[in-house]
Amino acid sequence: MLAYEIRAKVARGEVSPREVAQVYLERVRTLDPSLGAFLTLNENLLEEAEGVDPGLPLAGLVVAVKDNIVTQGLRTTAGSRLLENFIPPYEATAVARLKAMGALVLGKTNLDEFGMGSSTEHSAFFPTRNPFDPGRVPGGSSGGSAAAVAADLAPVALGSDTGGSVRQPAALCGVYGLKPTYGRVSRYGLIAYASSLDQIGPMARSVRDLALLMDAMAGLDPLDATSLDLPPRFQRALAEPLPALRLGLVREGLWGNSPGVERALEEALAVWQGLGFSVREVSWPSLPLALNAYYILAPAEASSNLARYDGSLYGYRGEGEEGVQVVEATRARFGLEVKRRVLVGTFVLSSGYYEAYYGRAQAFRRRLKAEARALFAEVDLLLLPTTPHPAFPLGSRPDPLAMYREDLYTVGANLAGIPALSFPAGWEEGLPLGLQLLAPWGEDERLLRAALAFEEATDRAFLKAPLGEAL
Repeated sequence: MLAYEIRAKVARGEVSPREVAQVYLERVRTLDPSLGAFLTLNENLLEEAEGVDPGLPLAGLVVAVKDNIVTQGLRTTAGSRLLENFIPPYEATAVARLKAMGALVLGKTNLDEFGMGSSTEHSAFFPTRNPFDPGRVPGGSSGGSAAAVAADLAPVALGSDTGGSVRQPAALCGVYGLKPTYGRVSRYGLIAYASSLDQIGPMARSVRDLALLMDAMAGLDPLDATSLDLPPRFQRALAEPLPALRLGLVREGLWGNSPGVERALEEALAVWQGLGFSVREVSWPSLPLALNAYYILAPAEASSNLARYDGSLYGYRGEGEEGVQVVEATRARFGLEVKRRVLVGTFVLSSGYYEAYYGRAQAFRRRLKAEARALFAEVDLLLLPTTPHPAFPLGSRPDPLAMYREDLYTVGANLAGIPALSFPAGWEEGLPLGLQLLAPWGEDERLLRAALAFEEATDRAFLKAPLGEAL
């Protein structure tokens, strides 16, 4: 059952918040051992559900939260041994706003350590498996959230997207994933990876469920200086008539796609043409190089952000008699991928290399943004694949560069700061495929309106829960 349907049943008194919580708690305990979507369950869930006012807008809705989004009193690890026993004393704004409207945190979901990865194989604890094929990855880094929603272990979930970490796993698990405009959702309480790129975003099995969460979370936050004063109107926007929009298919970089992805693109274009959209190919010249710039800028920011994990304030503290020894023993606990990115980031920021790498990447980012603005003067939405293929087998990407290429189509939206939505759009050999829509800065609602039109026109043909539904 979808989140907005659960909410309606609670509002009508057909089911209580405690009953909803009980169903999902038991489902996670039964099914998750074979998937590994959750790192921590909220053992106080039923008690918290008893105290929920059924009249609140999100009463009875249970939410899975990616484990790099802090939850007061509930363990938050960021998928790292350094924070293995960290119990936050404060709450992320996005979580606090959901809870204030009656939502309940079901538990914390698995991820690549500190959000650095595209398969959830880089979690320090265990990999997460794809519900459609347990031998394959769910994507990353929000793989636990995507798997939880796909398997209906939770009706909705929160992820974070730095270079595609909401959209890529959403595509590989056959669900919706929204990366909002940078600043649309407060980053307060999101454990930082790359601060100029990170965004919290919702994941769900329907567009209406995304709107439900965004209306609750989005908006100005005095605790986050980068948050935007754009009042959310997502559910209201979905109720408005959809005008015939101009859709641009970006052709740059569209090589090496699997046959299923190419077929999904063609079929999606036909659907929108049938809805009255005008469709044409457009050029975003810098997009094929966005991946290069991303893997300079994101590691550079990670090098700075992760410097705080030195054993002096919180988290794991390594043994040693002197300060340097403590720092070395503490940071040795980072996983291999985190160490790799910190080293790359430190190098590109170092004296003699800063302008050659970091400075040029920032200049490229400005050019990419300018090209995006020019494109949106010609069209209302852009269409791209989310990934070039369906989910790949666990352990099949030992080469870091091969794993980085999984972000080929997603990093552009993060560098440009614009909203992007991955939606289920097809199948290949029994595995789900996703495409993504991109909109101008601040036009997140437009994405949801277009995706809802596609969802309704295809009668949800691309959506299913592989392990059956909880309610």
